Amino acid sequence: MRHAIVHNKYVVDGLRDKGAVFVEELDEIPDTGKPVVFSAHGVPKSVPAGALARNMFFLDATCPLVSKVHIEANRHYAEGREIVLIGHAGHVEVIGTMGQLPEGAITLVESVEDAEAYTPRDPANVAFVTQTTLSVDDTKEIVDTLRRRFPAITLPHKEDICYATTNRQEAIKRVAPLVEAMVVVGAPESSNSVRLVEVSKRAGCEKSMLVERADLIDWSQFEGIRKLGISAGASAPEKLVDEVIEAFAQRFDIKVSASGEQRESIVFNLPREIRPAAAPSA
Repeated sequence: MRHAIVHNKYVVDGLRDKGAVFVEELDEIPDTGKPVVFSAHGVPKSVPAGALARNMFFLDATCPLVSKVHIEANRHYAEGREIVLIGHAGHVEVIGTMGQLPEGAITLVESVEDAEAYTPRDPANVAFVTQTTLSVDDTKEIVDTLRRRFPAITLPHKEDICYATTNRQEAIKRVAPLVEAMVVVGAPESSNSVRLVEVSKRAGCEKSMLVERADLIDWSQFEGIRKLGISAGASAPEKLVDEVIEAFAQRFDIKVSASGEQRESIVFNLPREIRPAAAPSA
């Protein structure tokens, strides 16, 4: 697997236990004929091209919502627009998106200050796309700045930020003012998990923290707490959330209630190459 398939140690360790080998670049892979999987964050176009040049069998596990951003960027480029990508420098998803087009075709904007300083060649012919795991509020400020400076800017057809990210941020905004502490189950490498902690603090719960696993909880942080909120990053398995709830149940008398009306029913198809193997036997 090229890069962690998602930014969650539990998921990655589970795949490693099943025999998966993780690398960062294709040139780390010997010519064994073993299949290669690209991570959910997406890869630059040079990566599948390199795999084809070596006759590798590869599966592209790029999240369809990330692929949508890639398609939009390519469309804007084909139509002659200058492209702004709102995101975080160095994040693997941003590297993959910028790698869809020739160097210099996409300008990365990380902040309102960047948006104010951005100077396109043709202010009337600009478009923007975004990293899918950003804070909705932070992105809105940057988008508002770009729209004020470039009224003709072309917007995404649909919101680029992942629906799972948006749903969790909205739920945390409702819960954070009502609790004394907030636990976000997720990995420090996970952009959307880190954003959830930030959103919780802004929404009124200063004691908000990221926890990877139940056995890593700092229990001293919860002395005297009567109301606790628990959320999770989009890539955190439900098993880890259940572990955290059970750990609190072993130490405190708890009553659990769910907040939020959003039910995530979207299902993405498996890659075409492995659908026959995954189909139920007759």
